[in-house]
Amino acid sequence: MHVPDGFINAPVSAVAGVVAAGAVAVSLRGARRELDERTAPLAGLVAAFVFAVQMLNFPVAAGTSGHLLGGALAAILVGPWTGVLCIAVVLLMQGVLFADGGLTALGVNIDVMGVVTVVTAYALFRGLVLVLPRTRRSVTLASFVAALVSVPASAAAFTLVYAVGGTTDVPLGKVLTAMVGVHVLIGIGEAVITMLTVGAVLAVRPDLVYGARGLTAPLKLRVGGELVDAAPAAPAAPASVGSPRKLWIGGVVTALVLAGFVSFYASASPDGLEKVAADQGIDAKAEEYEHATAGSPLADYGVQGIAAERLSGGLAGVIGVGATLAVGTGVFLVVRRRRAAAAESA
Repeated sequence: MHVPDGFINAPVSAVAGVVAAGAVAVSLRGARRELDERTAPLAGLVAAFVFAVQMLNFPVAAGTSGHLLGGALAAILVGPWTGVLCIAVVLLMQGVLFADGGLTALGVNIDVMGVVTVVTAYALFRGLVLVLPRTRRSVTLASFVAALVSVPASAAAFTLVYAVGGTTDVPLGKVLTAMVGVHVLIGIGEAVITMLTVGAVLAVRPDLVYGARGLTAPLKLRVGGELVDAAPAAPAAPASVGSPRKLWIGGVVTALVLAGFVSFYASASPDGLEKVAADQGIDAKAEEYEHATAGSPLADYGVQGIAAERLSGGLAGVIGVGATLAVGTGVFLVVRRRRAAAAESA
């Protein structure tokens, strides 16, 4: 759903950029409360994983494909503030290195693919977790529903932005119906990926899943005919759970395999936004705009100078995962250190 240059006019793109910058600034402050010595490296991994899985377009209808947006997954794994930052890092890497998503539309993309998906998904996720039984199964179920709803919500948000600043005159009712309709189907794929990933992390390190913190209800004892909280159990020994380092290494290897190998088998059909844009005429003026980084040696997810398509695309994916991991981890470690410095000075 990456919005290219030319879909949204300059004034609205500028306003969206200001909104996105504000959201990132607020998220940087909010992430200080979410990141600790364990979750800061995990947040960088989440960004790299989202980058990798976004390369895996899956078919959803005749001539249309979809890919993970990742807002729900990031918010549930590392927290909503950090989740917005994860998606912002991914979109920045894609726009600058791979000419994927317009640079003038970067603010629109962060707002639509990052802020809207994270806010929608996490609000729904928290609401479901509060009413469902306090079990791991409830967390995975809530993650499925939250991810499913977040995608058409993002599509509706794009339609709203287009209604204000679209560069072509098209019937907005048809755009909304087409965008939401195809992205409901894409949302099913997003929900499955999110549920499986959250479930996999819950199985090995439930303590690292932000959305599952406080999952276990306190033990109750009956004393004098009344239920009271039992004394808290002693913390489990570190050996009783998987190593964060092993989880991190496993996640990096998985992301590299997905981006470097599995991505070659992704659907070549246009994604939901591209298909709707072509069908409804939204992209009528997009060809007038050349991407600012169209000359990048990694543009269009290939390495310039390498003729073999599979090798070129795989190497580009590996480079993208590495760059996203490095930038994301660096950002989150800096945020973590500022939190520690603020705590020491308090």
